[in-house]
Amino acid sequence: MEYQTLELRVEDGAALVRLNRPEVKNALNTQMRAELLHAVKLAEAEARVLVMTGAGDAFCSGQDLSDRGTAANIDIERTLRDEYTPLLRAIYECRIPVMAAVNGAAAGAGASLALAADVVVASERAVFVQAFSRIGLIPDAGSTYWLPRQVGFAKAMGAALFAEPISARQAEAWGMIWEAVPDDGFEAHWRARMAHLAQGPTVTYGLVKKALREGFDNNLDEQLALEARLQGKCGTTRDFREGVLAFIEKRPANFEGR
Repeated sequence: MEYQTLELRVEDGAALVRLNRPEVKNALNTQMRAELLHAVKLAEAEARVLVMTGAGDAFCSGQDLSDRGTAANIDIERTLRDEYTPLLRAIYECRIPVMAAVNGAAAGAGASLALAADVVVASERAVFVQAFSRIGLIPDAGSTYWLPRQVGFAKAMGAALFAEPISARQAEAWGMIWEAVPDDGFEAHWRARMAHLAQGPTVTYGLVKKALREGFDNNLDEQLALEARLQGKCGTTRDFREGVLAFIEKRPANFEGR
């Protein structure tokens, strides 16, 4: 597929997707959503980690309000159901780690896109804005699911009602993101994080995601049983055997992702 709204590069086990509509701060239109969905599925098949970032000075400004059909009569429910939901599920259910390298503003559905990732690394100049109420909408694209789980009910409610920018450092302190990084050296930092995940035990990473997510709905006995079952799967992998051998031999592990 030839991409018009993003760039995809796959090398050394890592897939890098760069949203590439800087003239509109990488706003999401119908074409970008379709291309991003294709890129996520391709990355899942061909790479061991997926990183999303933005071109220019923004990560993603959310829904492109000038996109065709985005007038007052737009069928928002259909757009969310048919275009956003498949994309967000593909990111959330991706078998490999997904990282958002938030290089600038992430607003509205752009913030949702970042929060859908497994881990978020943000530049200190980045801000997160639940901007929906500014145009008479509720948070969508998964924000009402992810945000309360990450920051708690009170802060999620305040972020939604006031629609105030949340700085990267504030987001880090709240637990919304993994880390905020100084602008100087930001790309080098997230690229090092990307390389670490690309060289790690890929099957294990996928099971980590499953265990942590199901823990929200399980009671203790259910979660302990899930841990045992998933750990049993980890114990059958080549990477587990390599990890133990590397520990005994006091050398770095050479994981192969299987």
